[in-house]
Amino acid sequence: MLLAYVDESYDAKWPIYWIAALVCPENVLGPLSSALDAVVENAAESYAGIEARAELHGHALLQGKDDWRPLAPMVRARIGIYNGTFDAISSYDVKIMIRGVHVHRLNERYTYPHHPHTVVLQHLLERVDIFAANADQSALVIADEVDRANEYRRDLWRYQRQSTPGWRARRLTNIVDTIHFAPSHASRLVQAADMIAYLKGRMMSGADRDDRAKRANERLWERITPRVYHDDYWYP
Repeated sequence: MLLAYVDESYDAKWPIYWIAALVCPENVLGPLSSALDAVVENAAESYAGIEARAELHGHALLQGKDDWRPLAPMVRARIGIYNGTFDAISSYDVKIMIRGVHVHRLNERYTYPHHPHTVVLQHLLERVDIFAANADQSALVIADEVDRANEYRRDLWRYQRQSTPGWRARRLTNIVDTIHFAPSHASRLVQAADMIAYLKGRMMSGADRDDRAKRANERLWERITPRVYHDDYWYP
């Protein structure tokens, strides 16, 4: 059994809406979760004000907000924690899948466009299903809690029994059951998906104009590049 942990990342200033999936064999779940726990526990031991339960959340960590507010003045410390997270991810036999859609083009092309999350989630689920089929395995999807969760469950039900829409129409026979939505603070693996999606979105948005910040992001991304199975976006 494969488990696909899914989370989205989007900022109104970004052109592209991103969703990432971290696809894990079941024997990896415990060890990787523990490794991610250790990243936060080490931060809690090293820096005053950080708790071992702190959520690994890309925006909050890089901006020094929420659980990571005590590290707001400490850029290197925050990047170090991001590094530790990506080191943990890259140490295990996982696959990363990333999909996006150019939001402005989506709204410009269609009179009644679907929500970007609907579009990107469909494309991502297709890739998860293809990977599972090639691996001769089933996949279960666990996603961060979002609005319209029941709509996405209904969509998957239809994809499993009929097919996805569009020119790549595919019946998703290797994704089993439904989409299970869980609060990100309760799942280190959903948090890992968020960290991936956020860094992807930030890099592609051009938000960082400082060369040092760009290089730091690139070095972070290089850590997980060997685990990336699919990375693309749709420009309608």
